[in-house]
Amino acid sequence: MADGFPIEGYACLFDVADLGRDLVLPGAFAASLARQGAGGVRLLYQHDPAEPIGVWTEAFEDTRGLYVRGRLSSDVVRARECAALIGEGALDGLSIGFKAVEARTDPRTRLRRLSRIDLWEVSIVTFPMQPGARIARPPAAPAALLSAAAARLRAGSRI
Repeated sequence: MADGFPIEGYACLFDVADLGRDLVLPGAFAASLARQGAGGVRLLYQHDPAEPIGVWTEAFEDTRGLYVRGRLSSDVVRARECAALIGEGALDGLSIGFKAVEARTDPRTRLRRLSRIDLWEVSIVTFPMQPGARIARPPAAPAALLSAAAARLRAGSRI
């Protein structure tokens, strides 16, 4: 992890209500990202401001939602723990920390529709408020696949 552990994924999906009944509309992050860029968005562990664990290098909206790319710092113990847990598939949630700038609550559905958000941070979390907001599992590198196959052969398993 000399250069850090790369991570990426959807931090928020548009038009999908989260467990707190918030629904983010397309374009909601545009002004915030234009003002501060990815570098102004903190990468935290479990929304804890005392636990920054890396940096976001890209953050952008596409038709599906807010996509982020970044890296966990190899010099931070908690980041190394997160990298290990992500690699094992035990930790994969993403969650946004924000201030609602423009929002409207539908009195019938009680959904809060967020049309403009000031994005403060994107955290790696165990349980995201939006269950579909997840770290993407990168495809295994060929060397890792070969090492895993060799280990299975040494253990007497079939490939």
